Amino acid sequence: MIDIAYIKIKGGKGGDGSVSFRHEKYISKGGPDGGDGGKGGDVYFIADDNLGTLKDFKSKEVFKGTDGKPGGKKKMFGSDGEDAVIKVPTGTLVYEVKDSREILIGDLSENGMKMIVAKGGMGGRGNHRFKSSINQSPLQYTEGILGEEKKIKLEIRLVADVGLIGMPNAGKSTLINRLTNSNARVAGYPFTTLAPNLGICRLKDGSNIVLSDIPGLIEGASEGKGLGYEFLRHVQRTRVLIHLVDITDMTDNDNASDIFINRYQALRKELKNYKGGLENKNEIVVLNKIDVTEVKESFINIKNTFKKKYPSINMLGISAVTGEGIEEMLEEVRKVLKNTPKVIFEAAVPVKLYTIDTLPNKKAVFKERRVVELVRPKH
Repeated sequence: MIDIAYIKIKGGKGGDGSVSFRHEKYISKGGPDGGDGGKGGDVYFIADDNLGTLKDFKSKEVFKGTDGKPGGKKKMFGSDGEDAVIKVPTGTLVYEVKDSREILIGDLSENGMKMIVAKGGMGGRGNHRFKSSINQSPLQYTEGILGEEKKIKLEIRLVADVGLIGMPNAGKSTLINRLTNSNARVAGYPFTTLAPNLGICRLKDGSNIVLSDIPGLIEGASEGKGLGYEFLRHVQRTRVLIHLVDITDMTDNDNASDIFINRYQALRKELKNYKGGLENKNEIVVLNKIDVTEVKESFINIKNTFKKKYPSINMLGISAVTGEGIEEMLEEVRKVLKNTPKVIFEAAVPVKLYTIDTLPNKKAVFKERRVVELVRPKH
């Protein structure tokens, strides 16, 4: 899964102003009538649920709006350049890269959200703008302004209500397949899942929740071990975590509670070390594979021991294979989600949509234009 990409974006250049004079029959000395240039095209990002990766940005790294057209005769404005509208997956964070710093400027967290990231340049002024009592036949005009140019980092943070986390082979893919009719790959060896899977689960009350399984979490994931570090960023967007624990490899039922708690604590440590507040998310702790006799026999003792150590956390037992305990788990998910707000990342630099009328410091922008004067031919 390609979930980070760097691209360059450019707003279109404004069209140049025109130098022209009115020529009509019986009017020997028509005045200046050169028109203004058109505005350069802006660059927008728009969130699209139909996209799930940034792979398209690997083959194309520069996106730009088209340039505005020059002004024409009879004070005709040049046409504006076309905007560039770039589709990105819903849940994409947009950073501007400046001097090796990455500044968050937008969070496209909902389908159809649109933001402007680079404004096109303003068009130049035609020579009719320079007519005065002492300059009846001006040859001056202004060139169009260059559009904004930025280096952008795009980063996907999956938009999911519930994230399934756990060590390899805990049964995350099996569970998401059962809950959402997904087709996540399942096999009896670690790291079967190489990218997060998304699916929609319909609850009994008719509401839908989006689930994601986060692959590759092992001890040391926050330090880059396994695949977990690559995908822990996706946990930041989820509202609730289901911590799935598997103890089927235990050799003695007497230490089942210790194994369960140690594995739970190991991944809690990784969430905390990664930072970003992952350890503060609401969570539901689940013992999977209770269809296995040894695990089922140990369940009550594990639950009682866990409750003594973590009285505020509800622990449940399920079988992702047979479906046992899943309805109880989903009801608990519904209750927790009801009191958990969506995760929105606040942009460090707010991005606004400007028009020609609301452009800040508009007069100063016009003053910055370079005035060009054509040389009058010598007779």
